[in-house]
Amino acid sequence: MTETVVSTRKPQSGVAVLVEPPGATAVPRRRSGSGGRLRALDGLRLVAALMVAAYHYGGRDGEVGEAWGTSPKEQFPTLHEFFAYGCLGVQVFFVISGFVICMSGWGRPLKSFFASRASRLLPAYWVAVLLVTAVFALPVVTYQAVSPSDALVNLTMLQMPLGVDRVLGVCWTLWAEVRFYALFALCVVLPGANRRRVIMFCAVWMLAAVITENAHMPLLDIVVMPEYAPFFIGGVGLYLVHQDRRDAYAWGIVAVSWLIGQHYAVQSLWHAPGADGFSYRSSLGIMAVVTFGFVAVAAIALGWLRRANWRWLTVAGALTYPFYLVHEHLGWVVIHALHRGLHLPSGVTFALTAAAMLLLAWLLNHYVEKPLTPRLRAVLTKAR
Repeated sequence: MTETVVSTRKPQSGVAVLVEPPGATAVPRRRSGSGGRLRALDGLRLVAALMVAAYHYGGRDGEVGEAWGTSPKEQFPTLHEFFAYGCLGVQVFFVISGFVICMSGWGRPLKSFFASRASRLLPAYWVAVLLVTAVFALPVVTYQAVSPSDALVNLTMLQMPLGVDRVLGVCWTLWAEVRFYALFALCVVLPGANRRRVIMFCAVWMLAAVITENAHMPLLDIVVMPEYAPFFIGGVGLYLVHQDRRDAYAWGIVAVSWLIGQHYAVQSLWHAPGADGFSYRSSLGIMAVVTFGFVAVAAIALGWLRRANWRWLTVAGALTYPFYLVHEHLGWVVIHALHRGLHLPSGVTFALTAAAMLLLAWLLNHYVEKPLTPRLRAVLTKAR
């Protein structure tokens, strides 16, 4: 995965933000097996979101350093090295997304698939964009909000291809998710999902991703997403495993996806150790986290974690998307207030900030997603 520079402007220096996001994929009910909800997948989504939050709060430098007053390297002399691996929560998200989108798109018409995805993504996203813009516009906040025009463009979720300043640093991952949804909808959902078509989709996309890597054609790179494709494809392959654990083609898709995915992750996130680097991620550490993502989803696909069926996991899954949207930039504001304003210790500040963002996520889920998601889905489903 390529480390992406996010332009979040400040009043004076205009320092860029390096972020690594979500998936925003609700876990549907199983279409095979016992018919119960895959609650372990909900829990894994929250784990991935907390990994990303740990990275944004203590695993990188930049604006978060201004929130702490010093580099997180000084705030967490040992833990910052582990927090630096949290950016790989994005790859875990993408594997989960591949699994869930294949599950939810199977046997569903295109109109229903579109309505489901749009109603899931947009309500919380719109409110998060408006909320972060408003908070950053407050005089007491040191981070400058984007212009009103750019904030309005952000509501379309198309700010990335337009090159517009982003309100939410993590929204670059949503742009990757949207492109995956479009590819899957056109190639699988529209003609009708079946095993052969899904296998062909995975094979052609993987081959196109490998070819695109050295084709030096920007349009192909945008469409095919070579650095992210193996993780989405791996998740799709794991859903085929979920349907039939003896499917050799499905296991082949998963194996190739893992082999190429770990290559992209190491290529993008590894650097030689040195004093100039904020933190050092070893190639083995990167490979271990990528492997964890694949193995965890595989364990769920095979039913090994079916006993993890606690209802609170469903709540955890519901909080993941809104938490993911708001945790980074609003987390900086909370860190600044708690650590530099109230002089709370670093560890306490870290924990309280994460808790505050989870509480905000619950409010967004309860007062925004629950009432608006079904209404928007109904409107889009009934529209001619």
